[in-house]
Amino acid sequence: MYAVLRTVNVTRYVTPLREGGSLPAIVEADDDFLYVLKFKGAGQGSKALIAELIGGEIARLLGFHVPEIVFANLDSAFGRIEGDEEIQDLLKASTGLNLGLHYLSGSITFDPLATNIDADLASRVVWLDSLLMNVDRTFRNTNMLVWHKELWLIDHGASLYFHHSWSDWENPQRPFPKIKDHVLLSKASRLEDISKLFSSLLTQEKIGKIVSLIPDEWLVNENKFDAPEEYRSAYAQFLNTRIANSDFFVKEAEYAREALV
Repeated sequence: MYAVLRTVNVTRYVTPLREGGSLPAIVEADDDFLYVLKFKGAGQGSKALIAELIGGEIARLLGFHVPEIVFANLDSAFGRIEGDEEIQDLLKASTGLNLGLHYLSGSITFDPLATNIDADLASRVVWLDSLLMNVDRTFRNTNMLVWHKELWLIDHGASLYFHHSWSDWENPQRPFPKIKDHVLLSKASRLEDISKLFSSLLTQEKIGKIVSLIPDEWLVNENKFDAPEEYRSAYAQFLNTRIANSDFFVKEAEYAREALV
């Protein structure tokens, strides 16, 4: 069920994860929980946080296990005692609101050879990633965890990549050829059935509530539209149009799957 996100204050930098170029880190917050923190001053900047927020909350709405997402406030003085200059620069560039995901202590990375996923769940994940145009759920980097014997989806920051240039974003049949690399594609034999269910769940009202969560400060440095609300409307339009035309990306995924099996 959709819920308003909590806001926490980061109190301790625990350790960097050093994955890719984004340098996420495990931090502790003032609620005494640990979070994987995604910094707005890293790599793709606030766009990765927006994709993480939208992708994660859509996944949660569709019934997937997703770590709790919170807004994480980083004080301007936080990085002054950090000895690593690269991390110090990252912390300084990320003052203000960032994004945290509840740290799943003891979880293990999903291995498709070690954990069996049935056709229903595989189809659900592939449909979600086709909608979001998530390029980062591959054999190389599955971005799924197994925690308490359940599959958890993480790291949607590489989704919605159209917003890095805002080119062709109004095209409801925008192709997504990268679906051919999806780690679960070969098992996703129920895409049509899942599409009917998921399309009915993702109403315009629910999509609107999710995109309304995007903070103004993640949008103010953009130059495509004039105001934050116009960006939120654009994200909602993209998602609603793609959902309404889901037959297109379902067929695209099915064609890619036929080439594999």
